[in-house]
Amino acid sequence: MKSNKSFSKRLRVTKKGKIIARVPGHNHFNAKRSGGEKQHKNRSVTFHGIMTAADKSRFLS
Repeated sequence: MKSNKSFSKRLRVTKKGKIIARVPGHNHFNAKRSGGEKQHKNRSVTFHGIMTAADKSRFLS
């Protein structure tokens, strides 16, 4: 089965198995944002979605 590439590009898995996602809403219309807001969006966040082992192998491998 093919992995879902569009989904796997949004997430990455660390060595310990945590799933890290980029903060959404940071691609365009950022000129009017304050510096602190841009910095906050630049950080990545842990993904708290419910994913089984089968989901992980399907979407992230």
